[in-house]
Amino acid sequence: MNYYQVNIPNPGNQDQIDILIAQLAEAGFESFEEAEKSIIAYIPEKDYHQQVFSEIEYCQLPVVAKEITTELIADRNWNEVWESNYPPVMISDHCIVRAPFHECPPGVQFDIIIKPKMAFGTAHHETTAQMLQVLLETDVTGKKVLDMGCGSGVLAILCAMKGAAEITAIDLDEWSYSNTIENSEINHIKNIIPLLGDATLLKAPMQFDVILANINKNILLNDMSAYVGVLSADGSIYFSGFYTTDLADISNMASINQLKYIDSCSENNWVVAHFIKQ
Repeated sequence: MNYYQVNIPNPGNQDQIDILIAQLAEAGFESFEEAEKSIIAYIPEKDYHQQVFSEIEYCQLPVVAKEITTELIADRNWNEVWESNYPPVMISDHCIVRAPFHECPPGVQFDIIIKPKMAFGTAHHETTAQMLQVLLETDVTGKKVLDMGCGSGVLAILCAMKGAAEITAIDLDEWSYSNTIENSEINHIKNIIPLLGDATLLKAPMQFDVILANINKNILLNDMSAYVGVLSADGSIYFSGFYTTDLADISNMASINQLKYIDSCSENNWVVAHFIKQ
């Protein structure tokens, strides 16, 4: 799959950067890099169109709009793009997410190797890092887990390392699907079932004890009933990929779907929210 690389002038203020990235994610952009003078965003070629910025007020400012540049990048360039922007990420003192070309420091319990490709979920974004932190504190031993919008497969891989019985990892992006397969093999994980598709794949007799849904607000709201339909009684579901101002909307939809709010955490206004099926 080809992607457009879009360079947008950096707002300079971290809160404004977070809002911009959240709005870009809702518009269909999948991954982001923060450079000194610009925010670099990536969107599949098939999803890019002239109106993609129409709902993003910052991008409508004349002084900003005239500086936005785009470049179509072919598949074969993604490794080079990501390897140059992929430092290892430590989660607490127990887990590292690193590329094959980095060394693992001593004393790390969970060493996750992610081969850099154009797959969302490399632990560099707050949502993925927070989900990893939550998983470090969650007992998944012997449980069936669904990683919805699996990206690189990093969450599924940590679940496997922590003793989950089986993990189903779903993503509608072909890069993410293939990257999850590759990363599972690199980490010698045998119990991840990768599937290419979306929430329409969730049907009986599927049932999960834990569901991880790190996507974005609109998809979470639209597909929540499908997730709940395959969540076991008293099962846990963790939503992420949305802003703190969206938590009320997520919670309201969760209540409609018979989910009980347990708790949430946030970093730079990105949220992970935990619910249990009543």
